[in-house]
Amino acid sequence: MSRGGLSTGIELPNETVISWQAPPLRFGLGATEEIGDQLRALGVGKALIVTDRGLAKLGLPGRVAEKIEAAGVETEVFAGSNVEPTDRSVREALAELEGEDFDGYVGVGGGSSLDTAKAINLLKTYPADLMHYINKPVGKGAPVPGPLKPLVAVPTTAGTGSESTPVCVVDLLELKVKAGLSSNHVRPWLAVVDPLNTLTMPPQVTAAGGYDVLTHALESYTSRAFDRRPRYPDRANRPAYIGANPISDVWCERALELVGQFIRRAVLNGDDLDARIGMAMAATFAGMGFGNAGVHVPHAVAYPIAGMVRDYVPKGYGVEEPLVPHGQSVIVTAPATFEFTYPTAPQRHLRAAEMLGANLAGVTEANGREVLAATLAAIVKDTGGPEGVSAFGYSETDVSGLVDGTLKQERLLSGCPRDVGRPELEAIIRASMRF
Repeated sequence: MSRGGLSTGIELPNETVISWQAPPLRFGLGATEEIGDQLRALGVGKALIVTDRGLAKLGLPGRVAEKIEAAGVETEVFAGSNVEPTDRSVREALAELEGEDFDGYVGVGGGSSLDTAKAINLLKTYPADLMHYINKPVGKGAPVPGPLKPLVAVPTTAGTGSESTPVCVVDLLELKVKAGLSSNHVRPWLAVVDPLNTLTMPPQVTAAGGYDVLTHALESYTSRAFDRRPRYPDRANRPAYIGANPISDVWCERALELVGQFIRRAVLNGDDLDARIGMAMAATFAGMGFGNAGVHVPHAVAYPIAGMVRDYVPKGYGVEEPLVPHGQSVIVTAPATFEFTYPTAPQRHLRAAEMLGANLAGVTEANGREVLAATLAAIVKDTGGPEGVSAFGYSETDVSGLVDGTLKQERLLSGCPRDVGRPELEAIIRASMRF
């Protein structure tokens, strides 16, 4: 019998096919200069540039608009993207843009602006309430009906990898939780990654972006493998996240090596151009990895950590309202998570630690469970990050609520290589209060 069972008509119970996608990429110093020509090649006559107010004040979106218009493409700039988009900010954006038509979109900024551009593209192309598309059980989880208009993603942070991914995440204010929608139709048509655009990031923003890259790569690398998942009933529409696979592994491994080499340098010396290039490349590679393999527990817990915030105001973000930056929210439970997942693939966890710079001399599978956790904690300490969930003002009394919010992230938790429910999540969060 062949591996797929075709010769006998018997089908194996688990998936055997890898589906892997990524957008075309323009990477390098000065890549921003080529956006206009790329939009024109995509047939775009009028483009909406989506960005945030802070970045607009720095002038980059205006310069991008000039480059695009020089190529004969009309532009309009929308600078209303929230730092960490919310359901309210997305609805306000749609109201402000009501009646206007665009042939394409350009997201300029961090993951927040890129995700806002994705949401605007989706909801103007296939109008519906945002919750219609938000994944179950938080929203209705309706599939995206078809292709969207061209979206070019121009990241100015080295973190989210949103320029490569089919995911859009928003903060649902009344529910006090973050949630996302995912579809390969949402993935940008083109990613333009210019490390020069990251030079203005403050150290705290640089660090948080690096933590996001780090957890993207690690969660994807350790997620439940594609061939440990049941065969999908709809082969034409496999989910965006299929689990760890040999193709994503290549991107994740290289991303981890780059983070181990450059994250401290990029945070401690923002003018280190080689470090900026390395972290931009790491973010892109990790996005290509997790944009297909998916993430699991740290991202699932991060959503209620961000959604339930009371009074934590991060430094370096230019905001006055309470906010937990995404990169900070994902890193705080990573050490405890990877101690929990270690038994599923000890060599893979040790290999990840080694790529991040750990010395494995004398380490065996039997005594190596804490090596990756210790490596992560050292990176966070060296880069001035939050050393535990309690840094955001949470305590033992918040554990139950954080678990409740995490359990709503079924799409992400399904990627954990070990079965994880309330008891396991409670243990992970308690262990993550301080490290």
